[in-house]
Amino acid sequence: MPRPSRRPGGGLDLARTLRANLATARRAPDGTVQVIPERPVFRARAQRAADWRLILVTDVSGSMEASTIWAALTASVLAGVPTLSTHFLAFSTEVIDLTDHVADPLSLLLEVSVGGGTHIAAGLRHARELVTVPSRTLVVVVSDFEEGYPLGGLLAEVRALVGAGCHVLGCASLDDAGRPRYSTGVAGQLVAAGMPVAALSPLELARWVGEKIT
Repeated sequence: MPRPSRRPGGGLDLARTLRANLATARRAPDGTVQVIPERPVFRARAQRAADWRLILVTDVSGSMEASTIWAALTASVLAGVPTLSTHFLAFSTEVIDLTDHVADPLSLLLEVSVGGGTHIAAGLRHARELVTVPSRTLVVVVSDFEEGYPLGGLLAEVRALVGAGCHVLGCASLDDAGRPRYSTGVAGQLVAAGMPVAALSPLELARWVGEKIT
């Protein structure tokens, strides 16, 4: 019987893995496009961490097309990390769980319907229902933070996640040129409620995830 193999190093360097594998997108015989992390890059030897859960809560309202694309590609690469369970929630005025499509970026993007209003609180409420081990759960919101509903509900959801012990992060939307575009007023209130907000590229987001789980 073949002996199980062991990985040759320690924690996975997600930023370098993402950079090394985004160009490996290929079309499968059934016509789907897959991004497979064929070249994982590891850090120095370290004890393997227990499984973590990443919940990407992605704004798909009318102004979010560019950021929706990079969020979907990033989610698809991170879905290949063995120690990370990746979920993808798309929200406008409603929330749709697209986790079943996260391994195939083309399938994921085809399922996303960009348009409508913005209800970030609803996306976070759904994310909170997925939390089982808060201390090993990463909740990342990708949005322009132009909340279309009372801010009290959004801030309450953020405080609930932070109070439970989840790791939360707000990623400001980026335009086609990579420039951040978001409501600084709402972002400031989210920071005060316990959610850091930053304008991150896919590589920078992967680096943040990697620092948390390794």
